[in-house]
Amino acid sequence: MNEPLTPAQQTVVDFARRDLATARASDLGSIEAASLILLVERIRHRLGSVLEVIDEVAPTSG
Repeated sequence: MNEPLTPAQQTVVDFARRDLATARASDLGSIEAASLILLVERIRHRLGSVLEVIDEVAPTSG
């Protein structure tokens, strides 16, 4: 059975979900280029953080 996430891991996942929900709620077509780039960078950073949590929870062998 899988172990529950630590509070720190859960926070990482919660932040990623919040940022994704914000991006979904935004009218991406009306966002200026600079703001869109910042949004993409924030989502990219969050994805990297979530992938680190996945590696911690279910490390791969190789």
